Amino acid sequence: MKLTVDTNVLVRTFVRDVPEQADIAEQLLRGAQVIAIPMIVLCETVWVLKSVYRFSSSQIATAIRALVATKNVECDHAAAEFGLAILDTGGDFADGVIAHQGKWLGGEVFVSFDKAAVELLQKQGIAARVL
Repeated sequence: MKLTVDTNVLVRTFVRDVPEQADIAEQLLRGAQVIAIPMIVLCETVWVLKSVYRFSSSQIATAIRALVATKNVECDHAAAEFGLAILDTGGDFADGVIAHQGKWLGGEVFVSFDKAAVELLQKQGIAARVL
C-alpha cells in the first residue's frame, strides 16, 4: 500500500502514548510500499513533539532523521535536512523548511518579524531580513 500519513500517525509512533494506536500505526507503516510525508506533516510533528510532549531538539532531530532515512519514505528531503540544520542550531524546524521551499519557489530573501529566525538563517547562508 502507498500511504500519505497525517501528523497524529507519526506522533503516535514516536510517543506511544496511546499504545493501541501506536501498534496500528507501526504495523501499517512497516507494511507500506511508500510512506508519503508532506512537509506540513513534518512541521506539525516537530511542533507537537516539542510543545506538547517536551521532547528536546536533539531527540526530535534524531527521530526525524531516522524517519526520513527510511527507504520507503518520500518527502522533500532537502527541505527536511535544512529544517533539521536550523533545529540543530536552536531554531525552528519550520523556519528552515519555509526558507528552503521559498527559495525553491523563486523567493530571493526570507523576511520575518522574528529576529532570531532571521539571524539563524543568515548564519546558514540564506538571504534573510527582519521587517
